[in-house]
Amino acid sequence: MLSAQDRAIVKSTVPLLESGGEALTTHFYRMMLSEYPQVRPLFNQAHQASGDQPRALANGVLMYARHIDQLDQLGDLVAKIINKHVALQILPEHYPIVGACLLRAIREVLGEEIATPEVLAAWGAAYNQLADILIGAEAAIYDEKAVAPGGWRGSRPFKLVAKVEESAEITSFYFEPVDGQAILAFEPGQYIGMKLLIDGEELRRNYSLSALAKAGQYRISVKREAGGRVSGYLHDQLAVGATVDLFPPAGDFTLVASDKPLVLISGGVGITPTLPMLEAALATQRPVHFIHCARNGAVHAFRDWVDALAERHPQLKRFYCYAEDDGVSPAADKIGLLSQEQLAQWLPEQRDLDAYFLGPKGFMGAIKRHLKALGVPEKQSRYEFFGPAAALE
Repeated sequence: MLSAQDRAIVKSTVPLLESGGEALTTHFYRMMLSEYPQVRPLFNQAHQASGDQPRALANGVLMYARHIDQLDQLGDLVAKIINKHVALQILPEHYPIVGACLLRAIREVLGEEIATPEVLAAWGAAYNQLADILIGAEAAIYDEKAVAPGGWRGSRPFKLVAKVEESAEITSFYFEPVDGQAILAFEPGQYIGMKLLIDGEELRRNYSLSALAKAGQYRISVKREAGGRVSGYLHDQLAVGATVDLFPPAGDFTLVASDKPLVLISGGVGITPTLPMLEAALATQRPVHFIHCARNGAVHAFRDWVDALAERHPQLKRFYCYAEDDGVSPAADKIGLLSQEQLAQWLPEQRDLDAYFLGPKGFMGAIKRHLKALGVPEKQSRYEFFGPAAALE
């Protein structure tokens, strides 16, 4: 337990974190990733270059400081962090490295006049408190997944058994365990961690599971990102028959059982976790409105599959919105960006519904505002980021 004095000191640094938190976390990552190569595989360097990762950490540190005496006010932030850590296999030995670098960054960025021994001691105690919470929760999940039917601990070798092009940008990869044994069940919306060795360097990534587990297979569907080192490797070099290491499924962005109408809204490759959600929901006869936005028809993945489901399931209504008409692909229901007025027409009349949405940050920000303006309860409007968490407002 933190002392009252430690909590007061941590809260007193909130104004400094509000104005300079991103500079602090940028320095933290630069230092840690250069001096501790063993943690580099745990971080996507593209998120470092874009500033998304330092920005997300700065927000997390700020939220922790603000609510240091009421951790329950952090909401689902801690659960999201825990699940991301589990998917990448963050272990207890990683935490001392992070703690030492964080305290050093506080001292070097804020300066000795502000980062006094008392401030560093308080933040050290605060970090250790959070580390203990995360380590304990993650250990429980690792243990649970290890003993569950088809479960395992750490990495497990899987063989790529099929590779299917879904659009001009997205390809699906089907994996089966090398040992031929059962695989762990997962909740629609969860993702899986992958460990790769590319040009002698270990890299780890999370990818949404894009289909319900069938016949002992996991499927992910990956967009080729411009300059993406891992996505490029998967598209161009990973061949059927190759073996990769996968970590057990994780994630708290999952389909909640309900009889309310379900609305799934996706942009681009954000469609991937909505596919198992759609499949699971249709098995319950729940009304579903499936709305997908893409740049054009050439990059729209899984259209034929969703259309086939709509023919078999009258409770499914699907709508497509393309930013542009390529003049070749089948027509969309709307050309242009998805406006609030158009979304209003595609939503169920009953606004007491469950909405799940994913896609690029700007897209999700607009959808969140639209849903709120159209009367969808905020607690029933759920979303998740592919990369580091960020604010949508």
